[in-house]
Amino acid sequence: MKKPIPVILDTDIGSDIDDSWALVMLLNSPELDLKLITTATFNTDHRTAITAKLLQAANRTDIPIGTGIKTLDHPIQVSPWIKGFNMKKYKGKVYADGVDAMIKTIMKSKEKITLISIGPVTNIAEALRREPRIAKKCRFIGMHGSIAKKYGGEPGISAEYNVVVDVISAKAVFDAPWASMTITPIDTCEVIKLDGELYRRVKECKNPLTKALIDSYQVWLGGKSDEGRSSVLFDTVAVYLAFAEDMLEIEEKPVDISFDGYTKVKEKGKKIRWALEWKDLEKFREFLVGRLI
Repeated sequence: MKKPIPVILDTDIGSDIDDSWALVMLLNSPELDLKLITTATFNTDHRTAITAKLLQAANRTDIPIGTGIKTLDHPIQVSPWIKGFNMKKYKGKVYADGVDAMIKTIMKSKEKITLISIGPVTNIAEALRREPRIAKKCRFIGMHGSIAKKYGGEPGISAEYNVVVDVISAKAVFDAPWASMTITPIDTCEVIKLDGELYRRVKECKNPLTKALIDSYQVWLGGKSDEGRSSVLFDTVAVYLAFAEDMLEIEEKPVDISFDGYTKVKEKGKKIRWALEWKDLEKFREFLVGRLI
């Protein structure tokens, strides 16, 4: 087996639940060596606690967490899940300045770091501002944008959430000279849901980490029924792209981000690798379940 790929995960875990599913997938992927998790945007203290609770369930408190830039102080969707969870008793390392932790992890690494971004890129833009040299030391993998399909699968483009929350930061990150840049837009990641037997296998899994994931999903649903399926698991595709591409069609397209948050194909835009179509979507769903359980 090849040596695991060193990665940093920058995540807005705790708003949409797909970040939690992506983290569980990452923790169960032997191809990846998770060096640091940084929490991004809004109430990053709550995001850090959600991350810590999942790492504790996984018995992976060896993975450090960096609390990113806080932009709001209000609770987020999964905040009720950490009620009673005492961060003072958490045994893992937590850095108060997640941006600084990101920079140091990248700059000290002898190998290129794969930076997986599954949220708005506020932390990453600030890291680039403080230390521009990190770009050439990283492969950037992201869940961002919309190229040929809107939310819901209609032809066209949408102002995708991870871009539109902080457009200025997104423009800075997309313009940076990364060693490579590969993105799953909503074209390919919005179709990732688990239902029927696939979802049942995850929901009934007795693994402590998977049980914690399903418990947090129930909290995220706010008392509503899961109706026998997951929500859209956008971010799991970015985790997959960190170590493999064989189930996806990758195409290089020049793209520019408009100030209203659209990722527009433009001749003079920066050329970026985009995962635009699935070769075998059902195979990926089965693969994903295997990683989750």
